[in-house]
Amino acid sequence: MSDIIHLLPDSVANQIAAGEVIQRPASVIKELVENAIDAGATNIKILVKDAGRTFIQVIDNGKGMSETDARLAFERHSTSKISSADDLFSLHTKGFRGEALASIAAVAHVELRTRRVEDEVGTLIDIAGSEVERQEPCSTAVGTSFMVKDLFYNVPARRKFLKGDLTEMRNILQEVHRIALIHFDLQFQLYQNGELVYDLQEHNFKQRITALFSKKNRNINQQLLKVEANTGLVNISGYVGKPESAGKSSNQYFFVNQRYMNHPYFRKAIIQAFERMLPPDTVPPFYIHMEVDPATIDVNIHPTKTEIKFENEREIWSILSICVKEALGKFNITSSIDFDTEGLIDIPVATGSQSHLQMPKVAVNPSYNPFEKQSYQRPAPSTWQPLYDEMRPTFSPEEMPRQEEWESEITPNNAALPWQQEETIERPQFINTEKEIEEQQLFNSEGEELIFQYKRRYICTSVKSGLMLVDIQRAKSRILYDRLLQSMCSEHNASQQLLFPEVLELTPEEHLLFTEIEIDLRNLGFVLEPFGKYAFAINAIPALLPQECDVIGVIHDLLLNFKEKGGNLSEELQGLIAQTLAKSAMNSPLKGNLTSEEMNHIIGELFAGSNPNHTPEGRNIIAIIDNNSIDGLF
Repeated sequence: MSDIIHLLPDSVANQIAAGEVIQRPASVIKELVENAIDAGATNIKILVKDAGRTFIQVIDNGKGMSETDARLAFERHSTSKISSADDLFSLHTKGFRGEALASIAAVAHVELRTRRVEDEVGTLIDIAGSEVERQEPCSTAVGTSFMVKDLFYNVPARRKFLKGDLTEMRNILQEVHRIALIHFDLQFQLYQNGELVYDLQEHNFKQRITALFSKKNRNINQQLLKVEANTGLVNISGYVGKPESAGKSSNQYFFVNQRYMNHPYFRKAIIQAFERMLPPDTVPPFYIHMEVDPATIDVNIHPTKTEIKFENEREIWSILSICVKEALGKFNITSSIDFDTEGLIDIPVATGSQSHLQMPKVAVNPSYNPFEKQSYQRPAPSTWQPLYDEMRPTFSPEEMPRQEEWESEITPNNAALPWQQEETIERPQFINTEKEIEEQQLFNSEGEELIFQYKRRYICTSVKSGLMLVDIQRAKSRILYDRLLQSMCSEHNASQQLLFPEVLELTPEEHLLFTEIEIDLRNLGFVLEPFGKYAFAINAIPALLPQECDVIGVIHDLLLNFKEKGGNLSEELQGLIAQTLAKSAMNSPLKGNLTSEEMNHIIGELFAGSNPNHTPEGRNIIAIIDNNSIDGLF
């Protein structure tokens, strides 16, 4: 029997390794940009076409490579950053395994141009599928230029599983944010299909945060609180957002030794520092950088190097929590201790001149007996009338209910009333307070069914099985959702003109999302006009939306929901838009009390819809207290 074990060809081994290191176009950009930073570049330019599927180029002004180094760089495990296993515990560079370039060259066409400052000419290398097709001298600027074309051209299965351009470009922007944030002292340019997306000049940390995210939050510069701590274990620097800047999906970035990391344990320390300070379902933004001894961390536990193990994890957790609380306290975000001194005795501070303190004397009568006198007995009232009169408010005759209406409700079949049987018993008042006058029972047009509004939030009405309660805001959300879905099927939807146009400013990532939903928004009744590179003027909104709704906030919520649920939602997109817009009705406060006609109209329209029991998010609209439960209360 012949032997069956053999060595894989280098090209196949490289493709397998590429599956771990190179997952999508964003992975290529991450590896190439990190190499540029390690090469001492101060200016890095990134160009992509079709979200990196067909073209990626990274150009830097770093130190470049010699002809020999350029050729050797594409071999597996070739690196200039470590030479022994001990170097893994003192890493000061981004890359160190020597797998990135070999993996990229295994699944794409790669062209490298590089030159050192001491060389007169540079080196050009063309590689396709790990095979070197050309190597020759060339004229090029000092530094390195990597051009990657047709990613995964020889691995169709991997290419087929790439997401749409929208999703892949979002991943590229995410990687650029992670790198550019912490390397704020470098210049970055990002181009997509020839259009400039970012032009980031040299900044400090706070200025780089503002440059990247001010379009999403124009007040971000005023909402950042500085976090700083210097200890023997870790040096912490960065910023956290004030509680009012918290959101459902806030920016949260951790860095260690200028390397981005994902660390849920440290994230929990920051969340707990904001305990009882945030609205429900929101998280604070933060941008935290830690400097530790490289020997106390392990970055080699995951191919993407974003999961990092710390030797002193618990101690750093405590330091991080304390310095965040200190930052909140310095800016009077946390509540300070305030003792109420009103009415207390002014006690002088003891001084050294006081030799001793004497206990105050209290006079006591030892012969006092509290049981010598007869105990007090409360006299029985001659009648209940005086007690009842004290509790009864005064009403005008117009405010009092008619006797015929009240008697018909509590005495069916014309039964005798108590005061008709006993003349000594006085008839009680039907309405006791002014609040009950506001919430008094209302009758529908048939004069049978009881319907009233409770606490301005619920409609209460009798049904055959008991008492039905309807959440007014949730009912309006469901009604608006059904109307919006129906209106999307129409070609002509009414719009209401805004007195002053609203300006919608978007980040590059949000602009990508917005292009996917823009047509549906216009069909719904939004009148939009370009107002700059990543901005739109909103001149009118759908007539179905309330005038007082926060249209900018509604669209940002819509983009957030669209981002969380993914970019391939062509069938569900209209439902998602309608759901987000309808939710704005739940956030608007109810004004005043409803009339019986308005309440009956809401209930009628609710039950005429597709699902009267639940909101588009699945929350209950209706609750029924059955007759047996009501009877059991008595």
